[in-house]
Amino acid sequence: MKRRAWLTLGAVVLGGGGVAAYAVASPSDGTAPAGRDKRPVKVYDLALPGAAADRRELPRKDAKQFSMVGVSWSGAAKRLHGTAQVRTRSLTTGEWSTWRDLELNVDPLERPEPGVRGASEPLWVGPSDGVQVQVVRKSGTTTALPKGLEVNLVDPGVVTDAEARRPETVAEPAAFVAESSPAASTSAPADTPAPSDPADATPTDPATTTPSGSASASASASPATPTAPPSTAPKPPVTSRADWGADESISPDAPEYNADVKAVFVHHTDGANDYSCADSASIVRGIYAYHVQVNGWKDIGYNFLVDKCGTVFEGRKGGTDLPVLGAHTYGWNRESAGIAVLGEYTSTSASNAALASIARVAAWKLGQYGADPAGTVKLTAGATQTNYFGTSFTAGNTYTFQRISAHRDGYNTQCPGGTLYGQLATIRTWAAGPVQGLKTTTVDGAGLSGTTYYTKGALTVHWQATTPASLISKFELLVDGKSVTTTSGSATSAAATLAPGSHTVAVRATHQSGKATTTTALNVVAETTAPTFTTTPKISLRTGTVNTSAVPVTLGWKATDDKALRSVNLLSPTAVTFGPTTTSSSRTAASGTATTWSMRAYDWAGNYRTSSPSYTPVIQQETSAVKSGTWTSRSSTSYLGGKSYSSSSKGAALTWTFTGRSASWVVSRATSSGQAYVYVDGVKVSTVDLKSSTTQYRQAIWTKTWSSSATHKVKIVVVGTSGRPTITTDGLVYIK
Repeated sequence: MKRRAWLTLGAVVLGGGGVAAYAVASPSDGTAPAGRDKRPVKVYDLALPGAAADRRELPRKDAKQFSMVGVSWSGAAKRLHGTAQVRTRSLTTGEWSTWRDLELNVDPLERPEPGVRGASEPLWVGPSDGVQVQVVRKSGTTTALPKGLEVNLVDPGVVTDAEARRPETVAEPAAFVAESSPAASTSAPADTPAPSDPADATPTDPATTTPSGSASASASASPATPTAPPSTAPKPPVTSRADWGADESISPDAPEYNADVKAVFVHHTDGANDYSCADSASIVRGIYAYHVQVNGWKDIGYNFLVDKCGTVFEGRKGGTDLPVLGAHTYGWNRESAGIAVLGEYTSTSASNAALASIARVAAWKLGQYGADPAGTVKLTAGATQTNYFGTSFTAGNTYTFQRISAHRDGYNTQCPGGTLYGQLATIRTWAAGPVQGLKTTTVDGAGLSGTTYYTKGALTVHWQATTPASLISKFELLVDGKSVTTTSGSATSAAATLAPGSHTVAVRATHQSGKATTTTALNVVAETTAPTFTTTPKISLRTGTVNTSAVPVTLGWKATDDKALRSVNLLSPTAVTFGPTTTSSSRTAASGTATTWSMRAYDWAGNYRTSSPSYTPVIQQETSAVKSGTWTSRSSTSYLGGKSYSSSSKGAALTWTFTGRSASWVVSRATSSGQAYVYVDGVKVSTVDLKSSTTQYRQAIWTKTWSSSATHKVKIVVVGTSGRPTITTDGLVYIK
């Protein structure tokens, strides 16, 4: 059953008188030169002889290339009470790794055949060419280390389709076969524990009469090939044994079948999580070779394997759509399937891609037999044992399990790791449906005001869900409760065009199980009426400092909408966005130049209207006024145009005539400045005091705006204020 490579053996004396073997493994057929691009799978067994009852060691030794390592011993029922640790040397960097523990608490077989070995879980270490091992008995135990201890190195090779299908015979030295080949004897190994050793006794199943490697086989298991029933869930993509490079010649026994699949047990394979997904097929080949050529099983134990990228690999042969009897969960294989995730998940979470693939496989397999992945089921125990949580099972009795359970639920092991165990609830939910976490996120082509969206008609709704797309059959966009657009399960948006009026819009997701869930409906109003400017944008002069290039103005407007005004945007001469309730803004306008004040009012649906009036601020110098009384011309760069008029004569006046809709009087101010009367169209409208604690030039101190443009006269008259009669004027500004 067990095919081995030739070993070059040596020995070294250990401290305390023990002897540790060391070896350099090499292919036995001599046809595969080292370093060739394509290599078949090889397993190299390095013996750990010695008389020490509590410790065995293999010093650092060179080896042919390998990527997986484990330890094994004679007797499938024998347990190794202690620890086994390995260090390996990277083929790429030449660096030695730290010590790494091998998982020893591996499920035994219920009815092992002679020659089946006990073994640790295999550990993926990546391409390596050196190994160091230490096996230590548990402190305080009286049970010696098992006999026949070996270090097992697996080179998964680089396998082509032709190599995967080509039977390969490995010649073994006669002396080695006589010493260690299971075929040399049909009796149980010499170190099989006596029945009086309860720690090592193998639980038995009265109904089990099947060969080794089938674990919890029962009378219901049969070599006859059943018919694959249809499933309520679609079959996920599965990488076949041929595609991952299974050498079928090493496991010639025919598969056996259960009556059905009532539950799925989730495992992890142990080992590093930093593997590349490009190496996943190699890891699967390595596990397969280890289970068959190290453990001595008839085939790989798991029904399916999943890597961290979500790729599903066919495990035990017999047909992925059939209830193949596996060897994965001691005592419970007869009614279940086993799915193992490549890697170790004691404290590291499994990826969403891996969880999704587990959920898909579980839903498909359970769906073949009408089982709800989120439900429970009663399973019949195939062995008397206690699980990880201390729950006792008696062979032949029935116990309640989740349809998707963990290895530790049925057997005393930490597998599949505490973190992955905590993720089983997510797997069950994803597998059973409905779609979880469904909600709309954004709506393109529509604006949200309060709790209502407004659109001109065409919109695109975006959504998200926590259930992976691979488990979702379709999404539908619902308008007023009716499906108007259907998309794939991987879509995250859909578009529709609404008729004018009020509507409800929602998204419905259909899980692969057929269960549907719908988002909370959105209120959407479709309308095409543009806003209106009830007050056309206008500028009016305001107080402030006047320059020859710009004058201070106030921009005013008013816009409304029949549904909901969103904003009013100033497009030119500068770009500014205002809220719907804002109706004015302080700006500056270029003097002497016609400027277009373009404004656009938007509603929440995206409809808009634009208004673009043009206005010209004009500066009338003091020299353009009609004078009466005495005025003195003054020169300074601080004045508009470099000049101004000044007068302290009571009654002296200046009169400007213009055609426009807004005007401002521009003056200089100081502590000695006096007062002036302002007349508009012959009527006195104001008395203005020019006094200021600081000296200021070019100040628009008085302004007036009319509802429309017309011809007006503005006259200023010196009051002759006692002690400060002087006023200085720089001119008049008006808007035309």
